[in-house]
Amino acid sequence: MKDRNAGRKAKDGLRVVHRNDRAAVRHLAQGSGQALLPMLELLENAQASVDELMNEAARAVVEELLLASASKIAGAKHRGKAGGPVQWHGAQDGFIQLAERKLRLTRPRLRSSGRAGKEVHVPAYDKLRDDARMGARVRDIVVKGVSMRKYEAVLPEVAGTVGVSKSAVSRRFIEASAAQLAALNERALADAALLAIYIDGIIVDGTHVLAALGVDEHGRKAMLGLSAGSSENAQVVKALLTGLRERGLAVDRDYLFVIDGGKALRSAIEEVFGNHAKVQRCRTHKLRNVLEALPTQMRAQTKSVMNAAYKLDAKRGMDKIRQQAKWLQAEHADAAASMLEGLEEVFTVNTLGLPPSLMRCLCTTNIIENPNGIVRTTTNRVKRWRDQAMALRWVAAGFLEAEKSFRRIIGVKDLWVLAVALARDPPRSARRAA
Repeated sequence: MKDRNAGRKAKDGLRVVHRNDRAAVRHLAQGSGQALLPMLELLENAQASVDELMNEAARAVVEELLLASASKIAGAKHRGKAGGPVQWHGAQDGFIQLAERKLRLTRPRLRSSGRAGKEVHVPAYDKLRDDARMGARVRDIVVKGVSMRKYEAVLPEVAGTVGVSKSAVSRRFIEASAAQLAALNERALADAALLAIYIDGIIVDGTHVLAALGVDEHGRKAMLGLSAGSSENAQVVKALLTGLRERGLAVDRDYLFVIDGGKALRSAIEEVFGNHAKVQRCRTHKLRNVLEALPTQMRAQTKSVMNAAYKLDAKRGMDKIRQQAKWLQAEHADAAASMLEGLEEVFTVNTLGLPPSLMRCLCTTNIIENPNGIVRTTTNRVKRWRDQAMALRWVAAGFLEAEKSFRRIIGVKDLWVLAVALARDPPRSARRAA
């Protein structure tokens, strides 16, 4: 097979050159030295920049590729010789997609023979003109903070290229972000090996978006899905969780769910995962709710008591919280009631016997709230919101941008303790370390 491929390449007069093969690249440059002389003169006379010359070289190469693609359909050009079923029909101006703009060039035209001849497409030109990577590049640039109105202005002015209009950028971003959102909500989860699932919401221009983030047995974090709606909307929450199940997440395994305490969210988790759900209520939310119900002068002391209780074993910690709530009951009944509400689930990580290194990140929804900052930075650039779908697309773009910088959770070396507590087999590397 190797000899056959070598023979085919020799027959076609082609050679595959790797970009790191410097000797081959120099050979190619030397072979086209005459063609480079005009560009060299322009460069030495400061009449053109390197960017311009690179685009000129790219145009020449692409135009040769288009001619080769057309030749595969119409055959080689022969002056004065009758053509076949597809004939050469001159050339005209065209363009192809670069990563973030368009490159003008001259493209060959083909037509089928006969009086009723029709335009015949050149495959390479169609492919280069509709390169989907431009949409991804537009999305990345816009998410990083470049306004659609100013998109064209931030691109380098390079001869032979044209920018992209505001409407084109908007259209490309909508297409790319919609595809990105769909891909996120269709991620396969059968082999995810998740241990913990964080669920929290974010509000964008009045639109509630519920987000799920998972942590696997190696401490890696990944977005699991998004749904338009709040954690108090039972239908939205159930749709998000059943979506995880339908994408392969096993519901006959134990998971640690870290949530903000919404009743609809808690109910949906129980309905979909049953007794396999170990729910940890977010202590940050709990502390905030209690302190907001107290006068300012009492907040520091209560916060100190609650934080101290969280460091104890489950029984002693809950007893300490109950004692504090009893002391507050007479004059601050709302704060006392908030302290006692869902108390056992506030101490789930203590009940599971997790070490302090893991409790720090598994007792709050901060892991998913931190990416919310990037989402807000991204969405704050939008001046006019049109509908819920637009908000969901932008939130997805922000979360997936944040996902690029995700690190393993704090206390990852002790994550095997959670795996054992959830009746899972810890990874081999964790067993060796233990």
